[in-house]
Amino acid sequence: MEAPLQTEMVELVPNGKHSEGLHPVTTPAAGNQRVEGTRRSSVEGEGFLQKSPSKEPHFTDFEGKTSFGVSVFNLSNAIMGSGILGLAFAMANTGIILFLFLLTAVALLSSYSIHLLLKSSGVVGIRAYEQLGYRAFGTPGKLAAALAITLQNIGAMSSYLYIIKSELPLVIQSFLNLEKETSDWYVNGNYLVILVSVTIILPLALMRQLGYLGYSSGFSLSCMVFFLIAVIYKKFHVPCPLPPNFVNITGNISLVEFVREEMQLQRETDAVAFCTPRYFTLNIQTAYTIPIMAFAFVCHPEVLPIYTELKDPSRRKMQRISNLSIAVMYVMYFLAALFGYLTFYDGVESELLHTYSKVDPFDVLILCVRVAVLTAVTLTVPIVLFPVRRAIQQMMFQSQEFSWPRHTLIAIILLTCINLLVIFAPNILGIFGIIGATSAPCLIFIFPAIFYFRIMPTEKEPARSTPKILALCFAVLGFLLMTMSLSFIIIDWVSGTSQHEGSH
Repeated sequence: MEAPLQTEMVELVPNGKHSEGLHPVTTPAAGNQRVEGTRRSSVEGEGFLQKSPSKEPHFTDFEGKTSFGVSVFNLSNAIMGSGILGLAFAMANTGIILFLFLLTAVALLSSYSIHLLLKSSGVVGIRAYEQLGYRAFGTPGKLAAALAITLQNIGAMSSYLYIIKSELPLVIQSFLNLEKETSDWYVNGNYLVILVSVTIILPLALMRQLGYLGYSSGFSLSCMVFFLIAVIYKKFHVPCPLPPNFVNITGNISLVEFVREEMQLQRETDAVAFCTPRYFTLNIQTAYTIPIMAFAFVCHPEVLPIYTELKDPSRRKMQRISNLSIAVMYVMYFLAALFGYLTFYDGVESELLHTYSKVDPFDVLILCVRVAVLTAVTLTVPIVLFPVRRAIQQMMFQSQEFSWPRHTLIAIILLTCINLLVIFAPNILGIFGIIGATSAPCLIFIFPAIFYFRIMPTEKEPARSTPKILALCFAVLGFLLMTMSLSFIIIDWVSGTSQHEGSH
């Protein structure tokens, strides 16, 4: 039945219009089988996109109602994450100019990879990253994409829980006005992260659909904007260099007068050298810079769902949304890194918020920022867990009906493993480094390029055409970056030269 197959393929185009030169890449039986596989997919995925009840569900059978501005907001929130807390440390180990160059390069390459994803989805009309992998390489491609997304989101959840582990004890200590460290359980980060996971995150993660998604996403983005404003403000109120016993200062002593007295006792040359910004720096810690930046720009699994929800969707419109979102995050990232670095210079830690405890642990503004960021990341963990559980469902239980015991067990196992990782990981830098060096290059560089090469019909673009050659070069670049970053990180671990800033 050739006619029904052609009708299906026309409906699969994201903008709902027939695309000239569209050729089915599979036999009719295989095509019907894939559509049927989509129809019987797990109920787990219903929380993101609701299908129209008047039509049979196809890949993109969804009438988008989201405006251009809201789509920019949603994608910006997808890009924004805890990676912003590690960018000042990255700048300290690259220098301002080299950091700006690398940040610009990663942002431009991320935009190009989204361009490849949108062109591939325009050919086959698929709205899911994993399904693009299935269309390009069959089941292995789907499993590889699902595995990369799972690792990326596990890394994100680990970084969020690590923030809870490192920041919540400081918040409690500030509220209780404890000037000295204590061994009590309520200021122990390991106990607190388990407590928050069991009492707050797990009940939210057990929800069948995350209806509060939009509210928490908006709140998370607002918290990061508040964080940026606080970082810029503090640059002009934190002295440089910090006195060695500055951490014991309370609000009863004038900070400015204290710093002036201490500065007179220090060598002026050392102070000037420490408080002078560096523009180019290369050391073993530079190996973490590109993974941290790549980790901060990963939004690719969310691009196609946002594309599906867009009102009057077109590839050009979605590309403009992507470019604008990346540009906004690029500015926020650079400002947060710049002012964070210019506040502490080489003394900045891998988790920027924790560095401010050296200044005044009872600072009201930083305390408010900590509370806002902690609330944001706590509410974000269940949202990030949702697609991981969905990917596990699709890989292992695709044809089975929804089951509450399985739904609950997957969430408990994931949270248990992530808590163990966070408790025994020395610092957040290792999480950013390893996850950013493996899954991020796959999602940003390698997969979009090879999916594009396989999916794009040879009738439109031969294998030796310029776009496909550029795509292959893009994939090779991603593989080289991944290999180089992993090699430096492993060498750093083996040699034991890694700086464990922020470890508790």
